[in-house]
Amino acid sequence: MKQAINIRLEKEMIEALDEYASELDKTRTGLIEKAIELYFDTLDEMVADKRIDNLKSGKSHVVSLEEVFKQAGINV
Repeated sequence: MKQAINIRLEKEMIEALDEYASELDKTRTGLIEKAIELYFDTLDEMVADKRIDNLKSGKSHVVSLEEVFKQAGINV
């Protein structure tokens, strides 16, 4: 189920969006959804980079699977 959100964009961006939508016979919503979907790949990389940086700097640490099981009370 889709939910509505409100965003504000520069007039020029909306005009460009409408031009692409018209040329590709798509809706604004469809193009925005696709753009966000594609940007999620970039965000995934940014999150991964941040996590690696946090590991390198000592802000976070790796926990072994055995330790996770032990803390969860799972015997293997």
